[in-house]
Amino acid sequence: MSDFDDSLFPQEPEIEYACDCPEQREGYYGTGSTTPPKDHVGVIALVLALIIGFSSLISILGLMNIRILEEPEPEELRSPVSFYVSGDLLSAELEPREPAATEPPRLEGVNTKIQITASPQSVENVTQAPGAISWQEVYEKVLPSVVSITCQGGRSISTGTGVIMDAGGYIITNAHVVEDAAQIQVLLTDGRELQARCVGFDALSDLAVLRVSASGLIPAEFGDSDALRVGDEVVAIGDPLGPQLRGTMTDGIISGINRDIQSGNRTMTLLQTTAALNSGNSGGPLVNCYGQVVGINTMKIGDYAGEGGVQDLGFAIPITSVQTVLEQLASQGYVAGRPDLGLTGQAISTFYQFYYNMPAGVLITAVDPDSDAAAKGIRRGDILTCLEGVEISSLDHVEQIVYASSVGDVLEAEIYRDGIRFRLTILVGEEKH
Repeated sequence: MSDFDDSLFPQEPEIEYACDCPEQREGYYGTGSTTPPKDHVGVIALVLALIIGFSSLISILGLMNIRILEEPEPEELRSPVSFYVSGDLLSAELEPREPAATEPPRLEGVNTKIQITASPQSVENVTQAPGAISWQEVYEKVLPSVVSITCQGGRSISTGTGVIMDAGGYIITNAHVVEDAAQIQVLLTDGRELQARCVGFDALSDLAVLRVSASGLIPAEFGDSDALRVGDEVVAIGDPLGPQLRGTMTDGIISGINRDIQSGNRTMTLLQTTAALNSGNSGGPLVNCYGQVVGINTMKIGDYAGEGGVQDLGFAIPITSVQTVLEQLASQGYVAGRPDLGLTGQAISTFYQFYYNMPAGVLITAVDPDSDAAAKGIRRGDILTCLEGVEISSLDHVEQIVYASSVGDVLEAEIYRDGIRFRLTILVGEEKH
């Protein structure tokens, strides 16, 4: 076989390059360089970061009320400011402020001192009732007989007001002010602070009598509350909101007589007054225009009606109707004829009923050893579940039934102890504190 003759095929023409670069250059094709372009992402990110940082700096400086890149305005470019008011042109030239002087200039011939001129005697505020004294005299007469009361019991502190009953140291106040007190402090108007003990209290009339050992006490004068009529002027003196406002006097009128007001499980017959009463006034005096104490302030309607915004509705215990109660509390520490079972207890909450698997009722915490309940074997830790056929779930139920009974009555009771229910009768005794 003969040699291959490539002359028989057409030859490829030579390519002429438009550039003067060699035909075979490393990294080049006929159309250009094959080297990849450089990456500029980092540079772009850096520029964006600088822009953001500069913008943030400008914002911060703006918040700090610092201006940059701003030249001060030349004096010759400042122009007057004009104001148009109701069509009239008013011009005002802005003048540079001068620094304030360290001392203002004194005006010649001007007297800068305050001169106090003697005032005439204030007018006595006297009601038109025959023989009445002025309200200023009423305040001066009654205030020395009013005391501030602070009670401490456990972790709580309560305050109230009291009225000196006699020179022997007996003081009248409300039962609800002192009934849970472990310590009782009395502050007199002459600044003396005295320890007091509770001689006795009566929850039914909401009255209590305290006693302090002190001399020089000024007892209040008491008036006949049965002589009051609707429209009579009265004042209340006491410590609204506590001793920091002690000795406050508020005025008003008798706005109601013989108001039967429900308080808990008892009904109280009270005087209604428009004199402002607030927390801390409890136990203080309601005084007539002769400077006589005719009532002991006990409550305002918001305390019991759930209406804290109600105004001009206060109530006081008429002094004539409770004279015997106060005398018995002072002499023997209790009110004769008040019914009592001789039991002290506390209601069992729903939580404890489920958690300890206890029935609803009142847990007995103390038993009077001289009571019929103690003689029947009732003891501390028992649960009173039923009384006179009424299922007991609160102390209110017990008080309502007891207050409706009389000394010597026999009540049917049910006691729960260690999973067993016992039925027995309890003789109602006389309450003695």
